[in-house]
Amino acid sequence: MKKTLLIASLAFTTLGMSQTYSDNFDAYNAGQYMAQQSGGFWTTWSNAPGGTEDVLVSSANSVSGPNSVYFATSAQAGGPTDLVRNFGVLNTGQFSMEFNILVETGKAGYFNFQRNATIGQVWAMDCFFNDNGTITINNQSGLNFSGAYTQNTWFNFRIDINFNTNNWEVFIDDVSIGSFSNSENQIASIDIYPTDQNTPYSCGYFIDDFSYTITPYTLPNLNAAVTLVSFDQGEIAGAAVTPKVRVRNLGTTTINSFNLDVDYNGNNLSQSVTGLNLASLAETTITLTANHTLIAGQNDMVATVSNVNGNATDGDADDDAGSISVDPIIPAAGKMVVGEEGTGTWCQWCPRGAVFMDLMETKYPSHWAGIAVHNGDPMTVTDYDAAIGGLIAGYPSSLVDRGADADPSVMETEFLTRILVAPKAFITNGAIWNSATRVLEVSVSAEFQAAATNGYKLAIVLTEDGVTGSGSGWSQSNAYSGGGNGVMGGFETLGNPVPAAQMVYDHVARAIEPSFGGFANSFPATVNAGETHTVNGYFDIPAGWDENEIHIVGLLIAPDGRIDNAGKATITEAVANGFVGGTNVGIAMDDQQLDATLQIYPNPAHDMATVAINLKNESNVSMRVLDLSGKEMAARNYGSMNGAATITMNTSEFVAGVYIVELTLDNEVVQQRLVVE
Repeated sequence: MKKTLLIASLAFTTLGMSQTYSDNFDAYNAGQYMAQQSGGFWTTWSNAPGGTEDVLVSSANSVSGPNSVYFATSAQAGGPTDLVRNFGVLNTGQFSMEFNILVETGKAGYFNFQRNATIGQVWAMDCFFNDNGTITINNQSGLNFSGAYTQNTWFNFRIDINFNTNNWEVFIDDVSIGSFSNSENQIASIDIYPTDQNTPYSCGYFIDDFSYTITPYTLPNLNAAVTLVSFDQGEIAGAAVTPKVRVRNLGTTTINSFNLDVDYNGNNLSQSVTGLNLASLAETTITLTANHTLIAGQNDMVATVSNVNGNATDGDADDDAGSISVDPIIPAAGKMVVGEEGTGTWCQWCPRGAVFMDLMETKYPSHWAGIAVHNGDPMTVTDYDAAIGGLIAGYPSSLVDRGADADPSVMETEFLTRILVAPKAFITNGAIWNSATRVLEVSVSAEFQAAATNGYKLAIVLTEDGVTGSGSGWSQSNAYSGGGNGVMGGFETLGNPVPAAQMVYDHVARAIEPSFGGFANSFPATVNAGETHTVNGYFDIPAGWDENEIHIVGLLIAPDGRIDNAGKATITEAVANGFVGGTNVGIAMDDQQLDATLQIYPNPAHDMATVAINLKNESNVSMRVLDLSGKEMAARNYGSMNGAATITMNTSEFVAGVYIVELTLDNEVVQQRLVVE
């Protein structure tokens, strides 16, 4: 344990160019508000020392001297407490902060760094001391870092930041537990706050011997620094990722050009950057035009800037290179994870769902199938909405592979678990697309990797990107308008509601067939490894849907209701895969009445179509033909029939489109779609 003996409660010293501030809280009166006693060194979130936002000095537990400060959820009447120390805006040079902390057993602790001088705009970093003995550091830009600590024991926490190289290193009792780069490479204050974000946990922690040191940086004449290496795609082995390099001018001379090299796994990507006008302290992010393919194992991706303004060297070689440590996960072979989001244009928090659905699609395009299931708006698919609504507690909500109801912001956590689970079968989507009739014939094939039973089911979902509309039902309610509820993918800059003319909806569920639970007779009673089984579905695509923005999502649903695996394809990709004939998901088959021989041919039909059936038992047979609105086009009772039989239909008078052929066999109704061209 590191202990710091401070003669006075407040100390502010200058060591060379460095400035150090420290406070051990011992000169304050226990039981009274701390910020109020600090002479302006501490304040609160709303800059109101001495009020209920201020924290009380405690003599209950400490490291050096009699006092510390104690933070707890609802620790005092009127809370919550927010203790704030302003540093001034720091984004060059070095910063080191430390304090001793004791987190009570079963409790949690928290602090954050605010990025800007105006508090509440951007959280540069959130640090959670969780009740299970883990430390997690994150922010809304995707930062993710973790470590460990011991509960109910004093320990020293320290973070050293080099803003020039964007290296943030964390220490526990002077031992480094790792480092990271931060997309928000700037801080202006610390906010120590007993957050309730750890729900169902509560906070309870002491802090003592707080100190920090600021070491300013003198800009050389010419200096380019690599401050962040990243990529938008997720860390999946085998994924092709496009490096993005943030370069900052840490000199006094404007930068016009430089070279970038990004090295990974023995491969080099090199790019010349020209035509810049990068002023002193400004930064630019360069997205390379080539990709690196991620490999299994932990390896560094290193970016180096050189030849700045045509010069062989610049004024500070220490910040010419930056890196990111990459340790990709290895997904199960053939695995795709499905995220179903409950959303609606009326829901003021649902922009959060849209942002995180887009994020997942960007990071994991080959392993993620996102489906936005709308409620109470013009994009609602009634049956799909009703089924999702029975599984979620509110909006927005998400189901990852139909697991537990969760906020869309944590979909990635469940994804990273599910992507490792080997699927029972690989899913391939095929299709035939008729642009004249706008009929889409879909095949979903399951190639089984292990034996299964017919408790598994297949279903087909269509989604569409780029959906727009007009009228009030298409305007998106937006609680993030104005930024009062934080940054949310740009929605904070839009109105409330966001006008329909400004909204474009992606991943929109357009159809599900035959049902949310899937087709009960997708497979035989027993399926062996190596077998492939296929179902077919037929969709009449309205003229208002853009076939170029549609995805076909085939779902394999396990007996417990969870999605085991999926396949995703555009119509073009599915057509290229080829259509495979199989069992029609519009038929409800009963082994007591029908065997597998129920066909309509030709299908599509022109003037005539034949319905072929094979009855196991004598049954009274009647047939109706319906259009998709349910209007009866033809009907006839054929009386008692048995064995093999055919029924001929005259379709010459039918308008081109999709129809439902409905057979009634005694008390059982079976349906199949008929396409007339």
